[in-house]
Amino acid sequence: KVISKIIELMLFPVISQFAVKHSYRMVLSEYQNHYPDITFIAPDKSKIALDLKSTYRTDGQTVNGFTLGAFTGYFRQRKSTKNITFPYEQYAAHFVLGIIYSRSDDAVDERRVYTLDDLQSIVSVVKDFTFLLQEKWHIASDRPGSGNTKNIGSARNIQALVEGNGPFALHGPEVFDDYWMNYLTEDMAQAIDSDVPYRNLEEYWQWRDRVALKSKRKRK
Repeated sequence: KVISKIIELMLFPVISQFAVKHSYRMVLSEYQNHYPDITFIAPDKSKIALDLKSTYRTDGQTVNGFTLGAFTGYFRQRKSTKNITFPYEQYAAHFVLGIIYSRSDDAVDERRVYTLDDLQSIVSVVKDFTFLLQEKWHIASDRPGSGNTKNIGSARNIQALVEGNGPFALHGPEVFDDYWMNYLTEDMAQAIDSDVPYRNLEEYWQWRDRVALKSKRKRK
């Protein structure tokens, strides 16, 4: 979290210059857990969401992954203003500025007291940065992010992230929205006395076929 915050602070002047250059007004999130980190308001009043995300490489081809925001709350109740700067439905696009880095293998003596003369000898804890800018649905996974929080996970292959070729890239934002608006975790399903409808895109298409068949039978 500390590394992520430092990266954000370093990027902020660059993002501010971008906003001025393109006549965007920037609205920052008032709270750390609110979405998005930055809202750009264009001259035509359209809104663009930008989330800053960072993650580290686990090997030469994969990363630990990003968490791309909640799939409950404001994501499903798109007129809601809870935990979001503006209602989700007001955003024309949702972008992720992703930062990938490698963790340094060099040992750091945490007991040593450094002086200004030692600045050049301090070992960096991160290196080899890769930056990417993609719409959220382009890099989203069909699995939740890590932990018990109800967040959308991301693709973990570095090339897929950089090129925006996540699982939903071929299907479009409508499928991404429908998938995550209907996704249920085990505890969510138990709370409504239901089964988990699907756990991945393959099962999602099967579920959609069943829903369509039921709807067709009701019309008859």
